[in-house]
Amino acid sequence: MSMNKIHTKLKDNACIVFPPPPSRFTLAEWHLQNKFRNRICFDQQTLADSVNAECERITEEIAERTLTNKLDTDHKLHEKLTDIKFVGDEIRIQRKEVVMEVDALLVYMERIKHSLDNLKQNAEVICKKCLICREGRLGIDLCHDEIEDDLKKEIDVIQGAQNMLRRALEMANEQVRRLRSTIYFMDRDLENKDNVLKIDETNCSLKHTSMHLSMYHGFAPLDSSTITLEEWSLYTQENLDNAAKEINSARQLRSYIEILLTQAIEDLKEQYDLTNAAFTKRIEEIKETKMKLEIQHAEIVRQANEMTRTITRLEISIAEKEGFMALAHTRLGNRCQRAGVELCKDMVELSLSNEVSELRGNLSRLQHMIAEAQASLRYLLKTQIQLEEDINIKTNTLKIDEVDCMTLRQAMDYHAY
Repeated sequence: MSMNKIHTKLKDNACIVFPPPPSRFTLAEWHLQNKFRNRICFDQQTLADSVNAECERITEEIAERTLTNKLDTDHKLHEKLTDIKFVGDEIRIQRKEVVMEVDALLVYMERIKHSLDNLKQNAEVICKKCLICREGRLGIDLCHDEIEDDLKKEIDVIQGAQNMLRRALEMANEQVRRLRSTIYFMDRDLENKDNVLKIDETNCSLKHTSMHLSMYHGFAPLDSSTITLEEWSLYTQENLDNAAKEINSARQLRSYIEILLTQAIEDLKEQYDLTNAAFTKRIEEIKETKMKLEIQHAEIVRQANEMTRTITRLEISIAEKEGFMALAHTRLGNRCQRAGVELCKDMVELSLSNEVSELRGNLSRLQHMIAEAQASLRYLLKTQIQLEEDINIKTNTLKIDEVDCMTLRQAMDYHAY
């Protein structure tokens, strides 16, 4: 019964666990433990001092390196800005020369176009008009002469000059296109360099204490550059070299065009003078021939008038001789009325017979002469008409060559286009 009561009480009350009694150390162990703790504290203090010193050294070193790197970067940024500004100035100077060459070539192209228009609408048209006008010559004057050869040759020279100028115009147009292409690439290069200049100037103005700085937490590398410095320099230098090459080509082309225009003008003027000389020579020849024809015409007119007077005198002479013939016949008829032995051939009869015979012979000669004179007069009048036609032909030719053609040719203007 007592046992059950004890058991019940333990069951009803909380259990209390008592720890085991602590270990017991010796005094030596206590002193050793204290020395060990002191040793550990000293070592930790020494290590901490070393770490602090190393941290301070590394901090100062990193700060110095950081500042050095920043200063070096700033220096390189300033150098890059200087390089970009220098290269940009070089490109602008070269671009200005390219633009000047474009303007100069455009002026030369206008000169070529003006010369082409003048040759096509003035010189060539005038030469062709002269050829057409000379088709209006008449008769024997419508011949193939030196003027026609020189006019055709002048047209060939004009057309040859036009072909050369057209080729020069095409070359100039192509050169202008290449120069403008060079300007385009230089403008793009300048635009890129101006953009870089703004970016790097902004970078130069930034400090580590500036506002709105940000850290990059992306995965792509910040250094996305794929062009090397050598490639960058080579690209710009190629632009400058190409611009210099195109400028040199443009200047050579302008010199060629200047020489071409000068030579074309000289050739055209030379042929123009030759054609004018042929006109002058031919005009003088026609004038001389016309003057000779006029002299001959005057002489023919004089001879025709003289022949007319001669025929008149012959007719008068024949009329007079017919009176003498009638007189002799009347006398012979009257003497036939003699009677008997009185009807004899006396000296009067013989004289009258001889007179009648001689008058008949003389009348026959006079009639023959008047026939010849009339035939000669007809030939003279025919020759006079032919001479008048020839003179009119020469007058028409002179009008065409001296008045029409030479007046037209005065409008031909060859000058330094």
